Amino acid sequence: MTQPAYRGRFAPSPTGPLHFGSLVAAVGSFLDARTQGGAWLVRMEDVDSERNVPGADADILRTLEALGFEWNGPVLYQSRRGEAYAAALERLQAAGLAYGCACSRREVADSASGHAVDGGLVYPGTCRDGLPPGRPARAWRLRVPAAEVAFDDRIQGRLAQVLARDVGDFVLRRADGPFAYQLAVAVDDEFQAISDVVRGADLIASTPRQIWLLHCLGYPVPSYAHLPVATNAAGEKLSKQTRAPALVAGQAAADLVAALRFLGQPAPEALAVASPAEVWAWAFANWSFAAVPRQAESLAARG
Repeated sequence: MTQPAYRGRFAPSPTGPLHFGSLVAAVGSFLDARTQGGAWLVRMEDVDSERNVPGADADILRTLEALGFEWNGPVLYQSRRGEAYAAALERLQAAGLAYGCACSRREVADSASGHAVDGGLVYPGTCRDGLPPGRPARAWRLRVPAAEVAFDDRIQGRLAQVLARDVGDFVLRRADGPFAYQLAVAVDDEFQAISDVVRGADLIASTPRQIWLLHCLGYPVPSYAHLPVATNAAGEKLSKQTRAPALVAGQAAADLVAALRFLGQPAPEALAVASPAEVWAWAFANWSFAAVPRQAESLAARG
């Protein structure tokens, strides 16, 4: 059998403007795809509507265009994919892999067997064998194995996690209705035939859950590569939550050069005052995946 064509993706959440940390992920995934003759898709991970900022999706796309990114096909919006997520959940329910849970977050936190790993609650399995009498299901969870879920990351090497110990049966659909990020990502990666996921190392902890979901649904598992994470002076990951500054219009080339150098590429400083097209021309000719540094967060960090 021939190997599938390379299909990568960049999947920002429209919770604010594009910042340098997101640019690093975009640059790494874009160059990995294009230098291998592959497709590069853009997906808006807006399944959590409460966090979305009106107009942020359009602003992100305009910024990507100003930086010289070109993507294949239409942008996929998770907020329009509810039927696909519902169908996947029904398949898992029918197979006995998903079950209803009546527990509140407080109950999980207060449980004697519920413990915390780096600030994340590990579900103790209260409803795994049936709902408590008289209590309806509030959320739906996926049964996880006690064995390791492992993968070979192209940058970080072999990584493994025991989901039963480190996460517990995790949520597929929340008590307030929305489908969980993990389910949406797994379903969308299959729908878009993603062969290679290149993203920030802050998402390493989510990867075993997504792999397990893909196995449960009978979907192929893509290759993974987790890029180093940009942090602020306090050592915090650049994000909307840590008030990462938005990329400034008019300095596209300088931002691209900074992202390339962060990813271990010796882009000449002179390119910072060039055009984005000139920066990309250099990047396509000189991109070295082997030069990307390994810096990453622990698998125990909660995704």
